[in-house]
Amino acid sequence: FARSPIHLHVPEGAVPKDGPSAGITMATSLISLALNEPIAANLAMTGELTLTGKVLKIGGLKEKTIAAKRSGVSTILFPQMNLPEWNELPDNIREGVTGIPVETYEQVFKQAFPSLADEKESS
Repeated sequence: FARSPIHLHVPEGAVPKDGPSAGITMATSLISLALNEPIAANLAMTGELTLTGKVLKIGGLKEKTIAAKRSGVSTILFPQMNLPEWNELPDNIREGVTGIPVETYEQVFKQAFPSLADEKESS
């Protein structure tokens, strides 16, 4: 990281099912790599991420939740703006999965890296 800058660009108008909704996931994976801090294997996330750290609404929450559940995920982070869609999901889809709505990347960080978030808050 000291010798090579990293730039990710996901243009607006990308293939509708690809790209922007992976913003918080891409940011989290890079932070995990840089800090050598793994995240829990049973945690999934989706959300477009702005340069200011806001998590924006995504499409396909139902399909993403089904896929996450099939992969053994027990917790999914999704944009707060998608809470109405989450609440409309049938019980059989939400069963066994804890959904956590997030508005900012700070909230994502606290869920993905709880020990580091605790360290930051206590200092």
